[in-house]
Amino acid sequence: MIPGITILALVSALAVSSVPRATAPRPRIVVLGDSLASGRGIGVDKAFPAILQHKLDDEGFEYEMVNAAVSGDTSTRALRRYEGVLDSNVRILIVELGANDGLRGVAVDQLRENLSRIVEKAQARGITVLVCRMEALPIHGWDYTVSFHKAFDEIGRRYEVPLVPFILMNVIGNRDLMQPDHAHPNEAGARAIAENIWPYLKPLLTQTAAHQG
Repeated sequence: MIPGITILALVSALAVSSVPRATAPRPRIVVLGDSLASGRGIGVDKAFPAILQHKLDDEGFEYEMVNAAVSGDTSTRALRRYEGVLDSNVRILIVELGANDGLRGVAVDQLRENLSRIVEKAQARGITVLVCRMEALPIHGWDYTVSFHKAFDEIGRRYEVPLVPFILMNVIGNRDLMQPDHAHPNEAGARAIAENIWPYLKPLLTQTAAHQG
């Protein structure tokens, strides 16, 4: 006959083993962006960060994609709020900003300074940064457009961060990929943007995991 204390111990052990263990939170990838990422007109669940989450899951990468984009954001507005989105186990920051700066003719020096501060802060926290290049339409003159383009090159070189080529490449101007406003991607366009970003994001996943390991 098993002593009562032994039975009690067995019951306690079974009770503990039957309680599901808390799952550790997945490391995060944050997209700091504007309406191109926020899903304006199509919804956040159809925006390119959501498509990237599907790719992460399909390929077995244990990351959580966080969409921290705000429609209408300029680099200046994003600079005022970006630090809060870097908390909670963020490993990679995708910076998708500049479209509204270019439309409004924000001084290129200001754009460069804003993006530089965001990249610097993230890197200071040990966060890997991926910058999405944006281009400025020549509505403010060709010199402005050229300077705007070069600003991203300078940031890439200075901080040694990878640059995704213009994410609206082959999207903007394509009626099959853009909404009727001709400014924002539709669902197919969002998938195309995700395809543009993925080849630059995927290598960082392995590199970041190795570094953290």
